[in-house]
Amino acid sequence: MIDTEREAETRAEGEAGSRQGARCGTRSRDSRITPWDEGRHRTAEPPWAAPGTAFDVDYTSLLQEGAGHHLLEVMPTESGTCSAARQAKQKRKSHSLSIRRTNSSEQERTALPREMLEGQDSKLPSSVRSTLLELFGQIEREFENLYIENLELRREIETLNERLAAEGQAIDGAELSKGQLKTKASHSTSQLSQKLKTTYKASTSKIVSSFKTTTSRAVCQLVKEYIGHRDGIWDVSVARTQPVVLGTASADHTALLWSIETGRCLVKYSGHVGSVNSIKFHPSEQLALTASGDQTAHIWSYAVQLPTPQPIADTTQQICGEDEVECSDKDEPDVDADVSSDCPTIRVPLTSLKSHQGVVIAADWLVGGKQAVTASWDRTANLFDVETAELVHSLTGHDQELTHCCTHPTQRLVVTSSRDTTFRLWDFRDPSIHSVNVFQGHTDTVTSAVFTVGDNVVSGSDDRTVKVWDLRNMRSPIATIRTDSAINRINVCVGQKIIALPHDNRQVRLFDMSGVRLARLPRSSRQGHRRMVCCSAWSEDHPMCNLFTCGFDRQAIGWSINIPALLQEK
Repeated sequence: MIDTEREAETRAEGEAGSRQGARCGTRSRDSRITPWDEGRHRTAEPPWAAPGTAFDVDYTSLLQEGAGHHLLEVMPTESGTCSAARQAKQKRKSHSLSIRRTNSSEQERTALPREMLEGQDSKLPSSVRSTLLELFGQIEREFENLYIENLELRREIETLNERLAAEGQAIDGAELSKGQLKTKASHSTSQLSQKLKTTYKASTSKIVSSFKTTTSRAVCQLVKEYIGHRDGIWDVSVARTQPVVLGTASADHTALLWSIETGRCLVKYSGHVGSVNSIKFHPSEQLALTASGDQTAHIWSYAVQLPTPQPIADTTQQICGEDEVECSDKDEPDVDADVSSDCPTIRVPLTSLKSHQGVVIAADWLVGGKQAVTASWDRTANLFDVETAELVHSLTGHDQELTHCCTHPTQRLVVTSSRDTTFRLWDFRDPSIHSVNVFQGHTDTVTSAVFTVGDNVVSGSDDRTVKVWDLRNMRSPIATIRTDSAINRINVCVGQKIIALPHDNRQVRLFDMSGVRLARLPRSSRQGHRRMVCCSAWSEDHPMCNLFTCGFDRQAIGWSINIPALLQEK
């Protein structure tokens, strides 16, 4: 009988230990909790329990906060022949299974269970029992820490609600978790960090710009302004024969020839009845080719005598750099009404090239100057014989209006660009075979595509990119330049391989063929373009100006670019 009671007591005590682990949020190997009545849970029968015996645990006292302790009662219930277990429970109920939770030190919390174990008879080894009690104690301390942290978080929530009360906002403490608090704090921290980064970049960029201003002095200088058109200037070009003059094509239905040194208008061509969209000079004769919105292209001859150069005014107040002063679009140059009235006027062309059914947007001479190519909004490009003005070939294939055409300086190659986001290479080197290659790499209108020395083509687009292509590998560009504005008619310095990019945002930037940015031409309220820059043109051999730009501010500008210094700074 004594052995039976002792065995029952041991089993009841072991089950009580399993229940303590479940109360702390963990499950021992013999604690399999199942739902039961409100405030109570029942376990399944332990492996050693007698048939028909179940154990009920009262967790109601665990919900009482602030009492300073939790009382655990394990009450085996008799359901058959387990009277011995009930008697054992009654004998040891008052001292063996009562665990009081206090705010004492860690040694005091662990001393009570150890004393209980020393006075009890158990089949578990003492080392195992000691380890179990240490683990349960650690779990209990973890829950203590969580409880204290929860109280602190609630106090923080109350403080936040008090602060936000004046703004009519409040945070529900029951729904706001610690993670949400961290998220809000992280969001505000990231905003502050971004503001600091922006301020830092702005300040450092100004410092870097000041250094660039010091080291880039006299690299890019505005030398001359050519003012006389009554409307925006679409195109600019430099004569390739002596005397070297500057030509401009304008929306005012005229084309003007200028003295580069003095800025005086030398010749005015007024044979078109529509906007003059482009101008190109013959490679060996004093002939000009202009394309117009009147659906024609004209070839006309000019004879000029250059005036005596005058001293050049100092216009080096500002050089290449990143600083700029915004100016209004209304601040356009004053146009003298008589600026082109004193110069000779040409009204009749030598040859008129007619075959297009839409605006002729561009025209250029093929190598040798015996043929000319035109590009039109009727989606075709036409090849003409200059002497007879007869149509030789009609180049079709583009899906939308053409925007530009360009010829190779030494070979019978033509490249046409279009609003269909492509540009095409036409090969006329073999008279019997006219091959066509299509380049697809842009996502918007290709505004221009030009040849360079060798086997490269450079294309610019309204998608704000410039791409450098190798004619031997047309699948992908060998370099890509990304900018912040749409790009208009580009031009390449053949000898130094520098690309001049005119932008819609009134800027002109210089890049090399590998995509490295070299400089930005100065622009301020006193100099530079005030509206969209439409075109750029290099004149490498001219001693005074080697780069020209024009825009819709009705002026063309001559620049002096110190190319060796520019490349050295790179």
